[in-house]
Amino acid sequence: MLRAMDSAVAGLRAHQNKMDVIGHNIANVNTYGFKAQTYTFKEAMYQSSSISTEGSATQGGINAAQYGYGTLMGTIGVDMGASTPTYVGGLNASINGEGFFLTSVKPIDELDEGIEFTKSAHDWQYTRVGQFKIDSRGYLVDGNGNFVYGFLPDAVDEDGNLDPDKNKVLPLRISGKVTANGSGTMVDYSDTTGAALKATNVSINAAGEVTATIEEVDAQGNVTSHPGTSLGRVAIITFQNPEGLTKAGGSYYTAVDSDNTGRADADVPGGDNGLMGGYVEASNVDLAKEFADMITTHRGFQSNSKMITVSDEMLSDLVAMKR
Repeated sequence: MLRAMDSAVAGLRAHQNKMDVIGHNIANVNTYGFKAQTYTFKEAMYQSSSISTEGSATQGGINAAQYGYGTLMGTIGVDMGASTPTYVGGLNASINGEGFFLTSVKPIDELDEGIEFTKSAHDWQYTRVGQFKIDSRGYLVDGNGNFVYGFLPDAVDEDGNLDPDKNKVLPLRISGKVTANGSGTMVDYSDTTGAALKATNVSINAAGEVTATIEEVDAQGNVTSHPGTSLGRVAIITFQNPEGLTKAGGSYYTAVDSDNTGRADADVPGGDNGLMGGYVEASNVDLAKEFADMITTHRGFQSNSKMITVSDEMLSDLVAMKR
């Protein structure tokens, strides 16, 4: 009877934990970029009343007799599958494939040409929510004010691939100078302290390139307009095992060298990981599945509660027998 009660208590805890996961999924059904979690059970430890023995010439073999002690939490996984993009317009982008945008709560100190990306090189936060805007200092930031990182405008070769000699990331910004190259005008990131230039018509394309019309004023007060000026390309980070990422709240994920994410690579959008301008990825919560899981989890919780009630009645009967 006590084993039955212990098993029921373990079942209550495990089903309560699963209900917590289901409730969290349902609460975030309309949260942009949210990835649903899945909860699994596993058996608790066993006590052997008799062990398995091999048969002999005089006696047949017998199987082990074991008492279980209920259930425990097995795993809480994350469904990293892409969800339906939702059109919201503006300077927004949704990743059409795998990968995450690279952001941080602070820019790189003493920035020159950026730093080479590694999981532990900076306080990175990864997100699938591409709600971007230009802040008062000219930085490209996300909806929470995190700096959005990417590559220099000339970091991509003629074939649209990232130049291995220019694979350093930096916070994208409308800095104080504009220069010309073979394909047009681009922001000159050598000026890291100058005031942000006036920019209009800021947009992002499928290749992750952020462009704007820049107005530059010379010493005499003459204004020169540079339409289609490139601010750079946003970075896309892909992981060998994205389910190994740690949720940090606010649609962000974090990773360290010692976790189970495996190899992490930084690249520009393109091919299977292109961007959809004006869209934001919706939540991938399946409400029908969550409600079905909620019903079965509730029934499991009720059954374990009933087991405790029955065990209590049996103990009461034992006490009454003495009377």
